[in-house]
Amino acid sequence: MRTKIQNAVSGKIDAIGLPILALCWVSFFWGTTWLASKEGVRHMPGLQLANIRQLLGGVLYVGYFILKKQPWPKGKQWRTIIVLSILNFALSNGLSTWGVKYMSSGLGAIISALFPIWIIIINFFNGKKIARMALLGILISFAGICIIFIDYIADFLKPEFQFGIILMTASTITWAFGILETKKQAANFNPYFSLGLQMLISSVLLFGITEASGINIPLSEIPLASWWSIGYLVIIGSVLTFIAFIYSLQNLPTEISSIYVYINPIVAMVLGSFIFGEVLTQAIVIGAAVTLVGLYLVNKAIRKNKVI
Repeated sequence: MRTKIQNAVSGKIDAIGLPILALCWVSFFWGTTWLASKEGVRHMPGLQLANIRQLLGGVLYVGYFILKKQPWPKGKQWRTIIVLSILNFALSNGLSTWGVKYMSSGLGAIISALFPIWIIIINFFNGKKIARMALLGILISFAGICIIFIDYIADFLKPEFQFGIILMTASTITWAFGILETKKQAANFNPYFSLGLQMLISSVLLFGITEASGINIPLSEIPLASWWSIGYLVIIGSVLTFIAFIYSLQNLPTEISSIYVYINPIVAMVLGSFIFGEVLTQAIVIGAAVTLVGLYLVNKAIRKNKVI
């Protein structure tokens, strides 16, 4: 009897423990990918880096499922996969990788974390009301961003910084559209196999864009530091962390699985200050804290009203 109880308790701990460990992994390591991207784009075009990363990650995913003889998507499933490959990878990941070239990794992570606000706004234009809590969260987040940008006022005069803000904001908006589409179609296909296909398709799209625009540099000219960054982004960012993210999403309540949104920017800011010497002033710390409080309220409103 005692053994049965112990086994039952152990089983429950394992059932809860593994998803929590997966969430901890996502919360920390997705924060570190901002630094890897920042290091990579120091020496090569951001879109080319995103292209190579997604190509290698897609090959690993798809190759695994081919070996496992998993069934391929059929019919309308391909439409969803193509749409998500454009939204989540060609646009969101591609633009954010490009955008971080012109700003600190911490600031990029904070802007990227604002996607729940865009989900609320997108749904508003689709005829859904904005809850008071969500509106309050948006206003608080906006105030937090304003506080952060106190230390970046001089940078706003630089065209490159302005361009980076535009790229990062666009990537966040497309990520919000991608999340809404993923939620709507999640039950229609294998999420892991689909992820690999999205990466492969997006890499083809990005290659076409970068080749046509002539921004690619020869592979032989990519320095070792960028290759290390790409390797880290592929193995840690595109494979292990995405698997952990989907696993935590499937096994934890939404209010818990979304915690990574608040932790990723903190990880990027702290490590960025230590590794790259990025400025971490009092205004940035306070502004980040205020922004994350606002995001918490927005996420709470989303869950309460079952927006996604």
